[in-house]
Amino acid sequence: MSRFENIPEIHQDLQGKNLRIGIVVGRFNSNIGEGLLGSCITELLKRGVNPENILICKVPGALEMPLTLKTMATSGRYDALVALGAVIRGDTYHFEIVSNDMSAGIMRVQLDTGVPIANGVLTTNTDEQAEVRMEVKGRECAEAAIEMTNLLRTLSA
Repeated sequence: MSRFENIPEIHQDLQGKNLRIGIVVGRFNSNIGEGLLGSCITELLKRGVNPENILICKVPGALEMPLTLKTMATSGRYDALVALGAVIRGDTYHFEIVSNDMSAGIMRVQLDTGVPIANGVLTTNTDEQAEVRMEVKGRECAEAAIEMTNLLRTLSA
């Protein structure tokens, strides 16, 4: 049902049945990555994604994610991808370089391949900020991957 007369509206679809999801997790700040991964997997399964249709790839850190995601996206094996990890501010400018380049790389892969990527790489000032956000962000990434896959399929039909 549409909210506006004579104007179609596509509604959120969080049904994950038959979807193939690839997840890339950075090992740097591994406790945060594992927390994100746990909540993401729990939500994917809750939404009907079959465990056999999920692949988890571990990479050293955030800068290795875009290349791994691109390889997965171009393989044709995944309907959506999820990037999980944490970049936590230190005392040097390195935080900005890693955060900006990782984020730009993920966005470029998504736009170049047409495969949706939920970016769940937390960029925080402290470990505590990342710990507080990890459960919710992991769940949100699972939902975003499913929703975007279903939306793009509807738009392409």
